[in-house]
Amino acid sequence: MDKILAQTESVCPICLQRIPAKRVQRGEDVYLEKLCSEHGPFSAVIWRGEPAYTQWVRPKTPSYPEHPFTEVRQGCPFDCGLCPEHRQHSCCVLLEVTQRCDLHCPVCFADAGQGKESDISLQDAENWYRRLLEAGGPYNIQLSGGEPCVRDDLADFIRLGKSLGFTFFQLNTNGLRLARDEAYLHDLVEAGLSTVFLQFDGTTDDIYQSIRGRRLMETKAKAIAACQRAGVGVVLVPTLIPGINTANIGAIIAFALSQMPAVRGVHFQPVSYFGRYPTAPADTDRITIPEVIRAIQAQTDGKIKAESFCPPGGENAACSFHGNFVLMPDGNLVALTRHKPECCCTPVAAAQGAIRSREFVARNWAAPDVIVDVPAVKGPSFGEWDTFLERKQTHLFCVSGMAFQDAWTLDLDRLRDCYIHTASPDGRLVPFCAYNLTSQSGRSLYRQLQAVNER
Repeated sequence: MDKILAQTESVCPICLQRIPAKRVQRGEDVYLEKLCSEHGPFSAVIWRGEPAYTQWVRPKTPSYPEHPFTEVRQGCPFDCGLCPEHRQHSCCVLLEVTQRCDLHCPVCFADAGQGKESDISLQDAENWYRRLLEAGGPYNIQLSGGEPCVRDDLADFIRLGKSLGFTFFQLNTNGLRLARDEAYLHDLVEAGLSTVFLQFDGTTDDIYQSIRGRRLMETKAKAIAACQRAGVGVVLVPTLIPGINTANIGAIIAFALSQMPAVRGVHFQPVSYFGRYPTAPADTDRITIPEVIRAIQAQTDGKIKAESFCPPGGENAACSFHGNFVLMPDGNLVALTRHKPECCCTPVAAAQGAIRSREFVARNWAAPDVIVDVPAVKGPSFGEWDTFLERKQTHLFCVSGMAFQDAWTLDLDRLRDCYIHTASPDGRLVPFCAYNLTSQSGRSLYRQLQAVNER
């Protein structure tokens, strides 16, 4: 029997008009169902199985922007900027420095490499950095694109941000240039690069051939080795696509562990559908958060347990999961996190969640400080506890995932809680899923808007 869990709002995948929607539980699964008066009904799976959706979601006390950039006129999702009704502060802001790319992947948030947009200038970046300070920053910055490493002057964007008070810079990259140009990487690190968010879809070349159109495993390994030599942390970022690499989840984690402490963790991204789709994605084309969690446990033979993953403290609970572990010298993983379903009814403060997430990423996704000398402590040794405390500093391993929304799965309750924002060329701060949202025909709400005037 169907059970309506909540009423919400979404958009029509055909016309992108705001329409009523509801979350419906059917057995152990949850669907987003909606009806457009012109284009009919739509349904998409958003949650499959354990951990149960009702034991995972948790309420939040909203924290509205202190300095919104837009007014509420048409309502969500058409007033993003952030508008005064957005319920969460920024945690990470994407600065897209180029739309050029040296790969042409079928799976791409940005529809990059089409040559339609020019690179932003350093002056554009300075305008944005100052605008983010007005909004309440400094925030964590992700340099993105396109492929940001096609720019020879990328280090200048980091130096500029550092001079204005920004402290954490994350590079979203396919790793091609890092693998072949270590001088370029060292320049980025000297400028203040904190961590590399490395596109990493699997451990075999057939996966890359399917998703990226090229055999890339050797290149990915070279990029990681270069980052290790340069002293910069790496987070592996697989896009999970059913039937292509979802059986490789355990192998990805095993590879990441073998590359510690240079690799700080794995951040899984279940595929979402942006761009032109003549036929709507089927439910079999999707993998949901609980399925990823169960696959991690199954494919690591229980080395990582499903119960070690928790809902997020910052964004909407249905958006992500995370678990933190310490890799011990014998290869065992000691879990530092554990899901407590009974706590999911207790509201958490959205603002504090964003701050904690920002600080955690800055502290743990960067390369660890090397412990050269540990001062002697008079008294008895605590044996394994001493080892654990030291390994916690150098071998903390983070496994997380984020389910981005597309036109079929967009839930405006989730969107209002978003804390990953993109700096739009027209001067707005737009939640990531709204910025990349497209209709089934490929029409965008926010991409390709006019450049911001100097402010």
